[in-house]
Amino acid sequence: PRHKCGNQKSCPQNHFAFKIISGAANVVGPSICFDDMILMSSVKNNIGRGLNIALVNGTSGQLLKTDAFNMYSG
Repeated sequence: PRHKCGNQKSCPQNHFAFKIISGAANVVGPSICFDDMILMSSVKNNIGRGLNIALVNGTSGQLLKTDAFNMYSG
């Protein structure tokens, strides 16, 4: 069976599924999946160098904001 975000198990009721992939240098970019919807990825062109963050409403699951913080340059 297929589970949300490609996870190996289904989440319990009233819980959101998520998967965060950190990436590998310039070969594989990071991605964030939440409740079977890709929030950030290189395909969406909304990731950056450093720390990538997606702010999601914990009750509704609605995406509020995405951003990247370049930790290398300070």
